[in-house]
Amino acid sequence: MAASERTVLQFSSSSSSSQSLSAKVHPLVIFNICDCYVRRPDQAERVIGTLLGSNLPDGTVDIRNSYAVPHNESVDQVALDIEYHHNMLISHQKVNPKEIIVGWYSTGLGVTGGSALIHEFYSREVTNPIHLTVDTGFTTGEGIIKAYVSNNLSLGDRQIAAQFQEIPLDLRMVEAERIGFGTLKATAVDKIPSDLEGMEASMEHLLALIDDIYKYVDDVVEGRVDADNKIGRFISDAVGSLPKMSSSAFDKLVNDSLQDHLLLLYLSSITRTQLTLAEKLNTAAQIL
Repeated sequence: MAASERTVLQFSSSSSSSQSLSAKVHPLVIFNICDCYVRRPDQAERVIGTLLGSNLPDGTVDIRNSYAVPHNESVDQVALDIEYHHNMLISHQKVNPKEIIVGWYSTGLGVTGGSALIHEFYSREVTNPIHLTVDTGFTTGEGIIKAYVSNNLSLGDRQIAAQFQEIPLDLRMVEAERIGFGTLKATAVDKIPSDLEGMEASMEHLLALIDDIYKYVDDVVEGRVDADNKIGRFISDAVGSLPKMSSSAFDKLVNDSLQDHLLLLYLSSITRTQLTLAEKLNTAAQIL
């Protein structure tokens, strides 16, 4: 795809045509993009690929899967391996036939000059594709994830620019995924946290949230903050979902669950050791 004389404009606010459009991305997509970036060829500065998912009735684009597409990029042109892209799409749809192309992704902070050319290709694959950017270089100190849509700006019959507009992006995850994503966002990681360390981080995060709720309720009661009915309903639902049990029963439940978890870790360690020993004995028997 040769570069055309087209300017790329990037806006943070959404126009009326994209106000009702939003995107929801699953953590697996972000992990997959980061993994592809780590495994990229030495000469490649960024990674691009296809986003798969579905379009929900409320106008939300649900991004659930992705795969990288080989490409060559220079100052004046971008070349995609279209055959590889189509073969990967066919393979994915054999496993998940309901997943369709919803857009494409690239690593880096924001859109670039070549983004308009790649977006034009995906516009022929799907109507109004999403462009997802993941800052794997931690330009601002953390990984920034944004989603864009593109509108063509025309002067008469001539298209003069591609206008990229940011749309709302929702990254929802359970607590276990949030711990992994927090580790991924850190610029320096000594090691992957263990299960117990992950549990400790979850408890610390939960205590911090409870302290924030306490402070908000106290501020409302003292008149320092205006009451918000929406937040009040959220707090009421959270309190109502808690099981009614004594503190001793709760401690026993947690301790029993922790002991079961430690037992599983111990059994898995024994099994791994036994398999390793059996492999060494088998190798020694073949040599002798």
